[in-house]
Amino acid sequence: MDEPSPTIDPLTNQFGSLNDLSHELASLQDLAMRGSWRSILDKVSGARSLDLLTKPHDHLIYLSYNVLALTKLRRFSDASNELDSLHDFNSHHYKYETYPKLYHTRSGSMVPFSLRFINAQLPFKLGNRQEGLDRFYLLLNFIRQKIKDKGIHSLQESVKIWRKREVFVLHCLIGHHLGAKEFNVCLDLMRDLINHDYLDPVLVSKLGYIQMQIGDFEGAKGSFHRVETMLNERKNDDSSALSEVEFRNLVNRNKALVFLVGKDYVSAVREYEECMERDPADVVAVNNKALCLMYLRDLSDSIKVLENSLERVPTVALNETLVVNLCSMYELAYVNHSEIKRTLSNWIARVAPDDFDASCTRV
Repeated sequence: MDEPSPTIDPLTNQFGSLNDLSHELASLQDLAMRGSWRSILDKVSGARSLDLLTKPHDHLIYLSYNVLALTKLRRFSDASNELDSLHDFNSHHYKYETYPKLYHTRSGSMVPFSLRFINAQLPFKLGNRQEGLDRFYLLLNFIRQKIKDKGIHSLQESVKIWRKREVFVLHCLIGHHLGAKEFNVCLDLMRDLINHDYLDPVLVSKLGYIQMQIGDFEGAKGSFHRVETMLNERKNDDSSALSEVEFRNLVNRNKALVFLVGKDYVSAVREYEECMERDPADVVAVNNKALCLMYLRDLSDSIKVLENSLERVPTVALNETLVVNLCSMYELAYVNHSEIKRTLSNWIARVAPDDFDASCTRV
């Protein structure tokens, strides 16, 4: 967000609670963390109807949570209509200096970065890919201008935040181009970043993945080796938010991918098991280990891997890809798979967040 850090009061710049930033913000954040998106819609509606939002930035923060909740619940048209009510993000209505009595010496936009991001992402959900790409590139230009402006004023911490946003948006752009198999565009975007010393290990790993897609196997291995070297030297750029465990698991997953391409599933399983020993909530490792075991015709153990993950870390492991794969394995392994899937579906209904797509069980 363009507004202050969530632990600083935007009016006094003094440290305080989340609720100092906006009306019952801590409650909204807690509901979001639990995936209680319908409750957020109710809370926003209640705050608006009771006129509890007294400052301009209150309205924007609540609108952000409302748009996020609508998006999570796949109500994309409603989310888009809510965003359209703002008209122009750069309007003077959304600048701190327009309200000097409220915000004193603060200046700049009070529009949360999350709103700008959702605004770029929504067209993809509504089937308008080109508009989505246009908005993402506009957002990228906006971020780069912020970096340029803040760099001039030597606001180093602020520059770091915007550089992380730049890398995040570029990851999203690369993902959208990758989905359309526009590999050359992806490579150009990544090489531009890497040439500017953005040594983000996730980005370099993604470069290796794309090199594999276009048949440049040696180039891919070179990229993965570069990530391992970055881990060993711990020279990863501040734009990477990876912990050491996440970094090490990324290296293992890269190695596993090389083994997968060579159909060496036993070695791939070993790499994924190392990831799971460090972090049982590494869903990519869990899911891919199960798939490797299935390729090795060990369907029983493959199912156990996914079931154990759901039992041990349901809040993390409960994602739709993993559940789809588990249900596919049930269909292969059991004659009475419908009953087993129904049991899984009932369990999901009790523990899943509001935005989980229960239809993935194919009951």
